[in-house]
Amino acid sequence: MFTPSSLSITDQVLAVLACDSPRHQQVMESLVRHLHAFVRDVELTEAEWLTAITFLTRTGQICTDKRQEFILLSDTLGVSMLVDDINHDKPAGALESSVLGPYYWEGAPEVPLGAAIAEGVAGEPTHYSGRVTTLDGAPLAGATIKVWSGDGEGNYDMQLLTEMRARAVLRTDADGRYHFWSIKPSYYPVPTDGPVGAMLRDQNRHPNRPGHIHFIVSADGYQPVVTQIFPSDGPYLDSDVVFGVKSSLIADFVPHPVGARAPDGRVLDTPFHTVSYDLVLVPSDALAVAA
Repeated sequence: MFTPSSLSITDQVLAVLACDSPRHQQVMESLVRHLHAFVRDVELTEAEWLTAITFLTRTGQICTDKRQEFILLSDTLGVSMLVDDINHDKPAGALESSVLGPYYWEGAPEVPLGAAIAEGVAGEPTHYSGRVTTLDGAPLAGATIKVWSGDGEGNYDMQLLTEMRARAVLRTDADGRYHFWSIKPSYYPVPTDGPVGAMLRDQNRHPNRPGHIHFIVSADGYQPVVTQIFPSDGPYLDSDVVFGVKSSLIADFVPHPVGARAPDGRVLDTPFHTVSYDLVLVPSDALAVAA
């Protein structure tokens, strides 16, 4: 049991903090207060403290240029989405954001509208379309859309390959429209062979993310949005291991049989899906004006 004298330790630490900026000082003072309060609240034992140090050490040791275990830790504790929510409050009707995820890869090729970006990738062909608009419905011509997803078996290209697959950059037409072919994304487990996987098992949690396709949408004069679109018929929508699902980001992927005509006039010799989803942006100064 800690004694009243131990409370002075917090004051001693706070007294020596002299950060270069007021914001840095504010963050560090709050961190010390809350961290010390946590230790007192659970009456942390020395063995538990060493276990925590070992866990964090292993988390750092497993990180590579293609794997960021600390981001995974943040994601699975809900911190990533909490930071996202605090920093991306949107007016009603605007495209909501979600986590970037660990599989973003800079340098995807720019392709024309209507391109098939997942040729040879496992999964059910899917035609994506919609408009990029303002809140009042005005089209945003020339908006940039970066898209990427795993395949129909839940694997991302960078996990298995050295070349990009199912990734592209597109630009909207004069009416703000976009359309392209990819695949319907499947659910998948986050990596569980590291300390975060062990943590999930200790908490009796599953490691799965519902299927989703990633979008980064931007246009001059408007706030860029990092987000994900989720098929409405997929599993784990109500228990995403990284808490990234928002109801406005769930869309219907409509199935079509062999021989049906796609929105672009194509007739496929395989079943396929279509999904239509509009991407609504707000001006760059919208939050500043609201504040």
